Formats: sequence, C-alpha cells, structure tokens
Amino acid sequence: MQDAILALTKYWTDQGCMVVQPLNTEVGAGTLNPATVLRVLGPEPWRTAYVEPSVRPDDSRYGENPNRLQTHTQFQVILKPDPGNPQELYLGSLAAIGIDVEAHDVRFVEDNWDFPALGAWGLGWEVWLDGLEITQFTYFQQAGGATLDPVSVEITYGLERILMALQNVSHFKDIAFAPGISYGEAFGQAEYEMSRYYLDDADVAMNRRLFDEYAAEARRLLDARLPMPAHYFVLKCSHTFNVLDARGAVSTTERAKAFGRTRALTRDVVRLWAERREELGHPLGVAEALPAATVPAELPSVTEPATLLFEVGTEELPAAEVRRAAEAMRTALTEKLAATRLGHGEISTYATPRRIVAVVEAVEPGEPDAERTVRGPRVANAFDATGAPTKAVAGFARGQGVDVADLGRAVIDGVEFVVAVKTDVGRGAVTVLSELLSSVVLELRADKNMRWSDSTLSYSRPVRWLLAMLGDVGVPVAASSLASGVTTRVHRTAATPTVAVPHADGYVDFLAAHGIVVDIDVRRGQIVGATQRLVSEVGGTVDFDGEAVLLEEVVNLVEQPTPILGSFSEHYLELPDEILTTVMRKHQRYLPVRDGAGALMPYFVAVANGACDHDAVRAGNEGVLRARYEDAAFFWRADLAVEPETMKLGLDRLAFEERLGSMADRTERIAAVARELGDATVATPEGVQASGDRLVPLTGEERQTLDRAAQLVKFDLGSQMVVELTSLAGTMAREYALRAGESPSVAGALYDMEQPRSAGGVLPTTVPGALLSLADRLDLLVGLFGIGASPTGSSDPFGLRRAALGLISVLRAFPQLRQVTVSRALRVAADVLAAQGIEVADSALAEAHEFVIRRYEQQLLDAGHHHAVVAAVLPLADSPITADETLAEVNRRTGDPTFVELAAALQRVRRIVPDDTPATYDAAHITEPAEVALRTVWEQVGAALAGTTPDLARFAEEARPIVAPIGVFFDDVLVMAEDAQVRAARLGLLASIRDAAAPVLDWRALGTALAKD
Repeated sequence: MQDAILALTKYWTDQGCMVVQPLNTEVGAGTLNPATVLRVLGPEPWRTAYVEPSVRPDDSRYGENPNRLQTHTQFQVILKPDPGNPQELYLGSLAAIGIDVEAHDVRFVEDNWDFPALGAWGLGWEVWLDGLEITQFTYFQQAGGATLDPVSVEITYGLERILMALQNVSHFKDIAFAPGISYGEAFGQAEYEMSRYYLDDADVAMNRRLFDEYAAEARRLLDARLPMPAHYFVLKCSHTFNVLDARGAVSTTERAKAFGRTRALTRDVVRLWAERREELGHPLGVAEALPAATVPAELPSVTEPATLLFEVGTEELPAAEVRRAAEAMRTALTEKLAATRLGHGEISTYATPRRIVAVVEAVEPGEPDAERTVRGPRVANAFDATGAPTKAVAGFARGQGVDVADLGRAVIDGVEFVVAVKTDVGRGAVTVLSELLSSVVLELRADKNMRWSDSTLSYSRPVRWLLAMLGDVGVPVAASSLASGVTTRVHRTAATPTVAVPHADGYVDFLAAHGIVVDIDVRRGQIVGATQRLVSEVGGTVDFDGEAVLLEEVVNLVEQPTPILGSFSEHYLELPDEILTTVMRKHQRYLPVRDGAGALMPYFVAVANGACDHDAVRAGNEGVLRARYEDAAFFWRADLAVEPETMKLGLDRLAFEERLGSMADRTERIAAVARELGDATVATPEGVQASGDRLVPLTGEERQTLDRAAQLVKFDLGSQMVVELTSLAGTMAREYALRAGESPSVAGALYDMEQPRSAGGVLPTTVPGALLSLADRLDLLVGLFGIGASPTGSSDPFGLRRAALGLISVLRAFPQLRQVTVSRALRVAADVLAAQGIEVADSALAEAHEFVIRRYEQQLLDAGHHHAVVAAVLPLADSPITADETLAEVNRRTGDPTFVELAAALQRVRRIVPDDTPATYDAAHITEPAEVALRTVWEQVGAALAGTTPDLARFAEEARPIVAPIGVFFDDVLVMAEDAQVRAARLGLLASIRDAAAPVLDWRALGTALAKD
C-alpha cells in the first residue's frame, strides 16, 4: 500500500501538484483539509495532492467488517482550474499504481455530492474498477454558498478498496501495507481499540463539554479574523459530534442544533478565508480564463446536397440524461432549421454516455433567395398634389436603399401603401450551420447543470469536443472556448483515442468499427441478446420486462456493451431475495438471473464497457458482490439479534424535520392516524356492525393486525440493513417481524405501509396495510405543508408529489375506504399533529388538499382520459374511488344518445341559472303548460331521488324523463319574464334541477366530450 501512495504522489507531482501533509486533527474526508475546502475558494490557481487518514466513528466495526473502518485512507487531488482533461490524467494515475486500464472495466458512474454544512456541492462520478467504487471524482460548483470560479476538480481515491482489488484480498486486514507487514498487523489493534472507544467507552459528558468548548473557541477565532485556527476548531467540533453520534447520545433536537451550529461556523470560516485571501492580494495569482474560439472570416462552401454530421462530445453523462440528450438535440435542430430557409431531409439523433450525435440527410448547399415586401407610408401621404414624393416616402426609400421610382404599391387591409420589394440573398449552408450549431451548444441544458473550465458553458457534464461536417467539408463552429473539428474521440483505451472522420455519411458504421454503438436501441438489443445466450448456459433467464428500468440505465452507462456472466456462492441465497437483488440493482447495476420458476439463481450479468479481459472483469465483479453480500449478511445477523421493539427505540435519534420532531415522533403520529382512520366496531360473526361516524369497518382480526402493526411502524429504520440500503424499508420490517414471531398479517401490513414506492408501483394488499400507507403519506403531507415546506418548481426534497400520488393510488385501489375522503383524512392528520403541539393552519390544509387533488387530475390525464371528462369528475375527487366510478360510467355512456341529451339539457339549465339562485320556487307562479309539465316530471324524479346522493348510473336512469320537458320548456317559456315573481319561480325550478344534478357530476365541464367521433 505504501508503494501505491508513493506512486500516486510521484505521478501527481509530475502533473504539477504540490504535496501537502495530512491535517493534524480528525477529519471525516480529505475534502475538509484546508488544502481542499479553503483552497477551492477564490480565483487563485491551486494544484495539490496528499494522503488523508479519514476518521468516521460511525463506521467503527471493531475491525471485524472486511470493508468498514473507522479510519480509512484517502488520497486527495485538487486541480484548480479544471485542466480540460482530468479524466485522462486520472486514468494515467491508475496505470501508475499498476492497474491495466485496457484489461479492466473502468467506468465513470454518476454520483453527485453535496455538503450542506459547507454550503458546498458538486457534480461528478464514482469511478468503478470492475464494479468496485475506487474513487470519487467531483467538479466543485459551490462552497460557502458562493459560486466557484474557476471550478476545481476533486479526485478522492479510496486506497484500501483499490489495494484490496489489486492484491486480490477480501479483508482490509490482509492488505500488504509494506514488505512483510500487513494492514492488520500495522493497524488492527488501533482499529479495534478506537472502535471500542467510539462505540462503547467514549465519555459522553466530556464530549458534550468539548463540543461546546470547541464551538465557542471557533467563534472567538472568527471574531478575531483568524480563519485557519477557527477551521481547526470547527473540525474538532464536528469530530466530537460524530463521537457522540456513534455512542447513540444525540437526540433529534440536539442533532438539529449541533448541525445548525457547525454549519454556521463552517460557512463563516470559508467566507472569512476568501476575504483574507483577497485582502492579501491573492498571493498565488489569478487563474486565466480560456480564450474564446473563433471561426474563419471566410467559410467554405458546398455545391451539392450533403449529409450534416454534428457531434457534441462530453464526459460521461448521467444514464438518465442520455436518451433525453438525443431527443433534445433532435428538437433543437428541428426548430432551428425550420427558422432558416435551408432545405434538408430526415433528422436522426443518437447518444451514448460520451457523445450526442445528429445526422441530417440531404442538406441543400444554400438557402434560396427570398423576396420580402416592406411596407412604407400610405400612398396618400407619399406624394403631394403635384405627384412629387414627400419627405416621408423619400426617407423610406433611402432607408431601404432603393430609388423612389423603384417603389411599388400594395393594398393592405383596404389601404394602399407604398412598398419596397427586397431580395434577401440566401446564405451558404456552411454559414447557416456554423451559427446554428453554435447556438445549439450554447443552449444545451439538462435537469441538473454544472460548469467546468469554460465558465460560459453549462451542461450536465463537461463538453470536451465538437465535430461538425457537411459531407466531407468541415463546418467551423465556435461555442465559447470550443472550436469544432473533423475528428472524434473513441475509447480512451484505444491505441489512437482521437481519430479523423473522413465523411459525414456512414458515421454510425464508422463508430461501430471503432467499438462504439451509438444507437440506444441497438445497444439495448445487443445487451438482451448476449445476456440471453449467457444465462441459457446455466439454465437461467432474466426478466427484462421486470428489469426495464435497470436495463435502460445499463444501456446508457456504456458505449460498447460487453455482458459478462458472473456467479456468487449459493449460501448467500439464504438471505431474502430482496436484499440480494437490491444490492445487484442499486449498487452494482447487475441483472439478476432466475430459474424457470422465478427463483433467484447464484448468477448475475454485469455489462462492461468495451473490450476487456473477461476473466479479470468477472473476478473483479464477483469479488465486489461477495463483499457487498458479506456486508449484508453482517447486517442481517446483527439485526436479527435485536427485537423489533428495541430496534424501534433507536428512531428517537433519527432526525425527520426539526420542527416536526424525530422519526419516533413521526411514527407515533402515523400510528395514531391509522388507528383513527380504522376506528370501527369489531365485526360480529354475523357481519360488521354500523359504526356511526367512524370511517372504516374492520374485522376483529384486521383490528388486531392494525393495532399491532401500528406499534411497530417503521421500526426497521433503526436496523443496520435499512441504514445501509434505504430502499429496503418495509421489506426488512416484514422479514424481521416474521422472524421475531409476528403474524404474517402484521408483517404484511408493515411491508404494505411503504407501498407504493413510485408512480405505478405495487400497492398495499390488505386494509390494515393500506391504512398505514395512507397514514404515512398523510402525516408527511400535512406536516410539511403545515410548516411551509411545500414543493416549489422542480424542488421536492421530501417527495411530497410522490406521497400525494401514493395517497391517491391507495384510495383508488380500496373501495372499502370510500368514506376516507381526502379532506377528512387530512383533517385527522392535522388533529394528530395538534396533539403533539404542532398546529396546522386551515390555509395549509387547503393548500395540501388542492395539491393532492391536482395529482389525481394528473393521474387521469396521464392515463389518456379526455380533459373535459376529467374536469367533470374532478369535483368528486375528494373521494377518488367515487370519482373513478363516475369516470367509468361517463366513458361507458359516451355516445349514448339518451345520456348525451340529458347532459345537454342539464348544461343548458346550468348556463341560464345564476350561481346564487336559490333552489326554491312558488308553484303558484308555475302556470304555463310547458313549465307545469316540467315541474310535474321533476317532482316525480325528485321524489325518487329524495334523501340520497345517487351515483351517476342511478341519476341518469331516474332523470331521463326530464330531458324532453326541459327542451319544451326552453322552446315555449321565457325564463327571464318581466314579472319578478314569475321569473323567480322559473329560475327556482331550474335551480332545483341544477342542485340535484350538481353532486353527481360537473355537467357544464363535459362540453361536447360525450359525442362519439
């Protein structure tokens, strides 16, 4: 290991880095060394490399876990400003420590970073070596709340992981640290004893006192304008907090206060540091901005139609951005070309993680000339009585660069004007495209954007090259500091990583010849086909439909897919399937292999990028998965030793939101809301008794299930497994509950409460589980809306949109929860919050209600329902199941002439009656035959509907007799009669029809949606 440290130090000093020393106090990461966190601020250039022992008390495992250490070793590199080729430099460093990057699968996989305490964030990747994360690679964007210019590149190596892979050992203790000395021999004792200290023996009272003293000293030093010593004490403050946290001695309230205190100190330190460097005149100088690229004054021309090839070369895009990038490129080119007069054929776009490619067929050599008419003054004002031109027309002609004699006349909107007919000479294709493609690059945007060495550009990841050709002619494109060329970049490990492109035609095949599959769907097909062949050799299969999301991600992580079949020990199959597949999917992006009956097999498929040594990559990925499963097995065994009630006690230390208490407070609220929603009389053997105002009639068994599950709500959040694999919340509650002796119904309800996890996800299967699921989402919505933390724009940190969609989906799926209306459920949650001393304003409840209803509306629209029909049932959405049933009935009756006539009649009634008209009338003033007939029929219909709120089907059948009388009424009767009493009676009669129909449907919103095409 020491040889690797020496090799990295030598490599980076050769790249111009200054070696600094580890900080002489505990830090959780190399980032916190002032050589990083302070030096990335301001305009001074800075290149440094150093080793940093990183201390994380919460990762203490007494030296028993093969991959977790309380002190691990990072090698930190800062490149400021971004040198333009940091990935290539990094790959060179791997070669320097003996990693054959051609044989191994080295990949950059999206992993963004933020540090709220520093007011810092950045975008980048975790770097994988045969599936093992070995490095964090980040472009710093902000620190101390300030936007960084220039941008720094941070490269953080995890040395223990790298050396375990290089030396093919499965435990950190077995790493050869120096000749004849293992890691365990050198540091095993310290690892055990420091773990003992952090987890068992640290003096809580003393560390609390030290925290306060360190924080006070940091504040004093800030007041003295000494940022370096202040930073030192902030770090000691932070480490002391971590010690207390590892000892389990930090409550939610204390955590929030401590975070707030250290965050304020840290931000003050970084700001003061920046101020001091400015006061000192930036002793290291100021980094120079990149010069702007230019295009030649004279651009080339073409004489025949030709293919346009345009490629934007990037560093590895996030997988989710790849397909969007291709679609955005197509949209941009389509719109921008349409704004020119340049003729062209089909536009095709493609994308991989490293390139966005557009091919436009048959681009004309230039724009045709075009005539345009410019309107001048009116003819009446253009010439005087003698016919001589006036000053107005003379000025117009001069402005257009023509003689008055060359002006014409045109009648526009019945008025005769003087006009100038001008010819706009068409531009050459290269001229048009040079400007157009530049604007495409400058306007590139993604869901989350960053800056790099070129501060003018902004995109998901740095743009490093441009290729633009029209046939065999290069199209000069300048976008900030980027200039296009006629070369592209292929695999970084290729013998010639940059290659010349001879012609725009056949570019997809040209890239394929260099091992790059640019078409997303072709990559997908290759992965599916190769995977099927591999797994068939072991009698397995892959559920590609069930793994569609994972498959899409894998497709867009590679440029040349190379599926490799790997295996793992069968004894890991003793763990629940969900643990094994979650590790495969979430951490490793492996495709799980199953047998014909759907049972998990001890195999997986990893998809490498490009040519590699299959045996080496397979062995590497198998080793990574083995380590992951060892971790999971460690957590599984540790968690099974703890009773669910004991595990739940740990939730008091888990923060939820400072104003809403701890996770323990939240679970108490969820339980109370679920019980309130399910509060009903227990069923007798003969059936469920009426329960008055109570909401959901539960059987006795369901009541017992709900009560017991409510006592254990979210207990698994205190488990080591869920702390490590958060997506297993609910799954582990079910598994641990079963093994602790809970009934399958209780275990199932605890699993159900976490469903659905996403739009269209699996829903609860039991009523107790559905009630817990509702209560979970209701508490989240009401609590956060109550404290003003509602979503804004694309920001939804607490997942309230997902919570609202889940709430609606559960209510729609359980007809037996019909009485649980959205408004009533929100009120129940608000009352439970109030019992904990958290008042929710009526306005916040109304806002939450509208938010939920809008999610329901969007669900219906996304399902393809007619917008008018959706609008018609939306007033019923407080009970989503009722709205659903009404929607289905409307769709069933669409095109039914009788129903269409009824709707038209009710719409006519609704249009003529003012909203404030009372639904009463004096029958003595209803005298004309048509109105008497309508009153008679309506009173019969009203009597049939009396005392009920009918559904649409019943209302439509009962109200059908009023259609014809309404038509005759409007034909024969003047509703707005001069006599006020007569007018009031007629309007009141119509209002009574309106009000009876209103609870059934918004008839006015239907419009003409009922008519069949």
